[in-house]
Amino acid sequence: MSPRHAPDDRLQDIMATTYTIAELAREFDITARAIRFYEDQGLLSPKREGQGGRNRVYTPRDRTRLKLTLRGKRLGLTLSEIKSIIDMYETPKDTVAQINRFLGVLAHQRETLEQQRADIEMSLAEIAVHEEECRRLLAEPGATGEQLADDAGEKDAA
Repeated sequence: MSPRHAPDDRLQDIMATTYTIAELAREFDITARAIRFYEDQGLLSPKREGQGGRNRVYTPRDRTRLKLTLRGKRLGLTLSEIKSIIDMYETPKDTVAQINRFLGVLAHQRETLEQQRADIEMSLAEIAVHEEECRRLLAEPGATGEQLADDAGEKDAA
């Protein structure tokens, strides 16, 4: 049986844990360049170590912010929306206001995605009509390439 750690010991272990850019890139299956981009956008703020601060050192906080950033991207949120939401949780302000803000962002994203779905369904219906017309033209007895092009041109001009 392993010895139990006192709460202070666990907190110290968590605080001592750091990650390199390569470790985070590997864990989340993204490029180091993407992580640097998120840093440029203010989503991450690693410490700098080594000669001239060349080495980025990420904390568990940075790892969590990266995880939330990637989750927001999967939801289709913009980086500014993601940053706004993540930054809200950095301050111990009114949780109700934070949740309401997040609900507003989600509602807006749902509207956007539903409109995109309607647009996609309309496009697919148009493609189906064109496919059917092409199959009909190909099925006509004695149809030549020139005839098919003329028929298609007449339909487009109409």
